[in-house]
Amino acid sequence: MASPEFWRILRHRVGLTVLHHMKALTVRAFFLLVAAAAFPLSAESPALPAGVTRVPVVFSGGHETEGQDRGRPVNLIAAALGVPTEVFREAFSHVKPARAGTAPEPNQVRENKAALMNALGKHGITNDRLDTVSNYYRYARGRNELWTHRDAVAHALVKDGKVTAFEIVDAGAGYSSVPQITVDGVKDAQAKVELAFGKDLAKNGSIAVLKVQDGK
Repeated sequence: MASPEFWRILRHRVGLTVLHHMKALTVRAFFLLVAAAAFPLSAESPALPAGVTRVPVVFSGGHETEGQDRGRPVNLIAAALGVPTEVFREAFSHVKPARAGTAPEPNQVRENKAALMNALGKHGITNDRLDTVSNYYRYARGRNELWTHRDAVAHALVKDGKVTAFEIVDAGAGYSSVPQITVDGVKDAQAKVELAFGKDLAKNGSIAVLKVQDGK
């Protein structure tokens, strides 16, 4: 730390205002160094017990839809709007979609929107929210596209060729059905997978539970 004489000379040369800020910065820097030493940051995963390895989980599928919905992820849309799936499905039954490969006429768009709002408005859904959710999950099925989604990321903890546990790194989003999982080097890795749905688009259709099938 600097001596009192140093601060006296510095006060004379640069003035009290500058000195005040320098002292504040010095004290702040000191405490930041102490905190860094006491709580070092690390991006590494926790150490594993002897004989246990961390293996990436491969997720596949998870984007199935009901036949009656014709490719629309109705459960995701309904959850994002905050209504039961059957409520949105019934509301959409009053919509007259344009023929495949064609754009709807302006009058058709207005009529469809009115039909949806007539059924969903009573549930507190606004026009803006309906537009936001509809646009988020809109996609061109005929072009082999898929609605907005994010693949999950997870690790399996493997010992003696068997999965003992799972670690979810990123729960993903946009799963309309339970995905299948595989783990390299593990034959018939069985897992219980459950999804979570809700109004948060970034979390809607995410992995909520991932554990070995026997519940361990």
